[in-house]
Amino acid sequence: MTTLTLFNPQSNQVFQFNPTLDGVTYVAQCPFNIYAQRYYLNIFDTSRNLIVATPLTGSPDDFDINLLFGYFSSTLIYRVSSGNIEVSP
Repeated sequence: MTTLTLFNPQSNQVFQFNPTLDGVTYVAQCPFNIYAQRYYLNIFDTSRNLIVATPLTGSPDDFDINLLFGYFSSTLIYRVSSGNIEVSP
């Protein structure tokens, strides 16, 4: 089952959510990098160890860009058209 999280960042705080990836809950943060002028996706375990750091690359409707490829069996996709982050087990 795919879980949807609306990517709705606020200007005064880092956007954060808790995806379940490969059956384990992680902490995901999406800080904005002023120099690069883009958001990044950082995945931490519950001990606050950084697991993944990657640009938050958007996927069009007809193609999926898995931001977790090579790290997890689960997929995490940022769908530009809906503004949703889609997590599938």
